[in-house]
Amino acid sequence: MLAATARDTLILDLEDAIVRGSDDKRTEALRRIADLFFAGAEAYDEQQIALFDDVIGRLAGAIEDAARAELAVRIAPVENAPPRLIRQLANDESIEVAGPVLSQSPRLTDDDLIDVARTKSQAHLLAISERDAISPPVTDVLVARGDRGVMHSVTANTAARFSNAGLASLVERSDEDEALQMAIGRRRDLPPQLFRTLIATATQAVQKRLLAVANPRDAREVQRVLATVADRIGAAVAPQRRDYTAARHTVEELRARNALSEARLQAFASKAMVDELVVALAVMTGVPLDVAERVMLGTRPDPVLILGKAAGFAWPTVRALVLARPAGSTMVPAALERALAHFESLSLQTAQRVVRFWQVRRDSVTVAAE
Repeated sequence: MLAATARDTLILDLEDAIVRGSDDKRTEALRRIADLFFAGAEAYDEQQIALFDDVIGRLAGAIEDAARAELAVRIAPVENAPPRLIRQLANDESIEVAGPVLSQSPRLTDDDLIDVARTKSQAHLLAISERDAISPPVTDVLVARGDRGVMHSVTANTAARFSNAGLASLVERSDEDEALQMAIGRRRDLPPQLFRTLIATATQAVQKRLLAVANPRDAREVQRVLATVADRIGAAVAPQRRDYTAARHTVEELRARNALSEARLQAFASKAMVDELVVALAVMTGVPLDVAERVMLGTRPDPVLILGKAAGFAWPTVRALVLARPAGSTMVPAALERALAHFESLSLQTAQRVVRFWQVRRDSVTVAAE
């Protein structure tokens, strides 16, 4: 038991330090009181811990950041640390103070962590994402509020547990973030349906790596998933049943004169002649007209990259096609740079395999048959 004389001495030291002491005196008082706590922490009962909670908590609010940070580092891993003090430190605006407690303290409850995650900075969220155990209610908030760094950290943390809604949000937020897509794909708790969604929305480079990670020994399963992905990409936008009569006539004349070329595609693109582009792509790549239409009218550039790579088109041609799409008018330079990187990393073999699936779609109508 903490003797009454020791308790009285603590209180007197505290009052003297707070009322009349300098910063150095308050810091020294905190160290002495903290040392007393750490010396017998395992043996103290809840009443004694409550006394330290009051004494140290009052001093912690009256000292500089550096001293609070020192206290936080020492007290964060203590199993029976004063709970109010721990919450006080966890909510400190200084991440040097809050960080050690948020990432380590077993005294923090889910409610404590959720409150911090909802109200504090991204640095605070990042500290929470590094804990040895994180429950779904906490990760839900991290996913909802966290920036890219928090997303990567909590996803890579194998001790973090997610709700299905949290995992679905992670997959949605991973769009155009290859590193995050890979981290999500490696999680063993990712449900099969979300893994398929992840593959369908991932870049081609990530698709290849994720499929290898998912089932590296079963080539037939890999091909089945790839076929599903290819079909989903090709069907990303519902067919619009446009009238291609005039466009078909133009393209057929060009083909008859052996004038259907990449240069012609670029010319169509420069004039925003989307119908002619759709028909020309169908003729030049051998895919059904409805697939070519979906490729050009889709919201993502990936299908264009696949078709262009499989056909052997140069980047200037593919770039023109990407920008000629209705969705291309809103592409920012950074998105175009990512498209170039994806196009360059996409293997010819993979692209041709995907296009072969498009070419044999039974529910499609070919150009020649129309």
